[in-house]
Amino acid sequence: MSQQPQNETLGQKMYKEIVQPFIDITQASKAMLGVYYPYLIEGLVYFGFLTILGKYLSENLGLSDETAGFVYSFVTGGITFAMLIFGGWSDKLGVRKSLILSFLILSLGRLIVAVSGAFPSAGGLMSSMFLVMSVGLVFIIVAYGLFQPAAYAGIKRFSNKQNATMGYAVIYGLMNLGSFASGFVSSVTRQKFEKIFPPNGLTAVFWVYALLTILSLILTWYFISKKNDQDAVNQVEKENSLLSDVEEETEETEDESYKELKINNSLLYIYTALAIGLFLASSVVFNVSINSFYELHLGEKIIKMDVALVLSIVFAFIAFAEYVRKRPYHPFNNSRFTFFVFILIPVQTLFAHNWLTLPYYLDRAFQGTVVSQYFEVFANLNPLLIFLLTPIIAAMTAKADTYKMMIYGTFIMAAPTFLLTVGPNMYLFILYVIGMTIGEAMWSPRFLQWIAEVAPKGKVGLYMGVGQFPWFLDKVITGFYSGYFLTKYCPQDVPVGQLQTGKLWFIYGLIAIITPLSLFFAKKWMMKAFK
Repeated sequence: MSQQPQNETLGQKMYKEIVQPFIDITQASKAMLGVYYPYLIEGLVYFGFLTILGKYLSENLGLSDETAGFVYSFVTGGITFAMLIFGGWSDKLGVRKSLILSFLILSLGRLIVAVSGAFPSAGGLMSSMFLVMSVGLVFIIVAYGLFQPAAYAGIKRFSNKQNATMGYAVIYGLMNLGSFASGFVSSVTRQKFEKIFPPNGLTAVFWVYALLTILSLILTWYFISKKNDQDAVNQVEKENSLLSDVEEETEETEDESYKELKINNSLLYIYTALAIGLFLASSVVFNVSINSFYELHLGEKIIKMDVALVLSIVFAFIAFAEYVRKRPYHPFNNSRFTFFVFILIPVQTLFAHNWLTLPYYLDRAFQGTVVSQYFEVFANLNPLLIFLLTPIIAAMTAKADTYKMMIYGTFIMAAPTFLLTVGPNMYLFILYVIGMTIGEAMWSPRFLQWIAEVAPKGKVGLYMGVGQFPWFLDKVITGFYSGYFLTKYCPQDVPVGQLQTGKLWFIYGLIAIITPLSLFFAKKWMMKAFK
């Protein structure tokens, strides 16, 4: 007789959590496979693209590390922002049309990026190479704003009430497996076609990624046909009708007074227009004559401040405050919630450094070694470990206190960063990745759980959506300073002995450790949110 789920041992639970996704794939409907297979490929292409983008911008286009960081911010931040704008379209178009359309646009965008490699290189921002590439990047950003929500909507559409949770776990696992595989695809392709696509073979990798995206389009078109889509929906409805023991989902209605609240947004529009106008007038975009600079003297050091940029940031914050002030039920009016989601930004910078810093660091600080030769593989060790360790740690810590897990997890994720302060060392780097991954696996799943527990009745969805906003800020902010630190401590074409990578990681470690320390000291105040 098989044991009941509540009598399963820890080992059985771990084994089930790791193996179950593969079992679910073999039992999935054709329509669901149309989500799974392309998502696996997209995990490979998306993270593989981010891993080599910086090297391409620096070596092929001739951009500085600082400028490359701005481009990274534009791409990753733009994708998150595009989800907010285009995410609702997936509901209007439907899963099938949304996925097909998103892969059509993604294919076009990645083909354009690959074609940009045929233009004269090392021309900088105003070169034809960068202008062509920018068009491709815009297509990719727009497409991703539609793809990600549509993929999650597909899981919901093709899953019954009992297996929906596992469906989301499967695509998360497939994404991480794809990300890890990208390291091998990129390394092999880059080295094999280095002479055909000088100076480094990266253009060949972009062509491979474009062809893989077209493959995703074909798979989506084939597996999510109109017939397969309807068959899957009918099967789900049949399965749900048989799950009589499953509690019916109840929709929590929002407060009617909130729905009927009429808001005057005139000041919001004015502040927003001022913020955008001043930003366009700043040196970040155009060094125009109407802009001015203010020199701040701190002893012997002079800090040159861009007045338009500073005022743009000020009005952006004023606009944000005005938006929240007029919406009393907005999550950011909850001081504990606001503190919680924003205090995670420091440790979340380590996520962004996986593509903003690690590829540069591994390529430059380990030059002449196998680490540099296969920097894409080493830069993508984290996704594989996440795939293996998350279910194990989840099973081991299922009954642990959520807030304590946030403290422990963020500390274990941040602390290993200081291992890299002693200088380039492959073994210490692997220890850093393992420690960071264990910490991530401890706190990341608990993040959404904590938000769900503190959200008021009827506001869980709103709190969940707003909880992702700091991640958007994190992508943008980290890209603005990562290039500066790379130029200062890990510049291109400098002998390893002259690099100062220890200082770079010491600074990043100090930033990341802010999160667990803040969570620890705010514990008493924060725990009141659970009462």
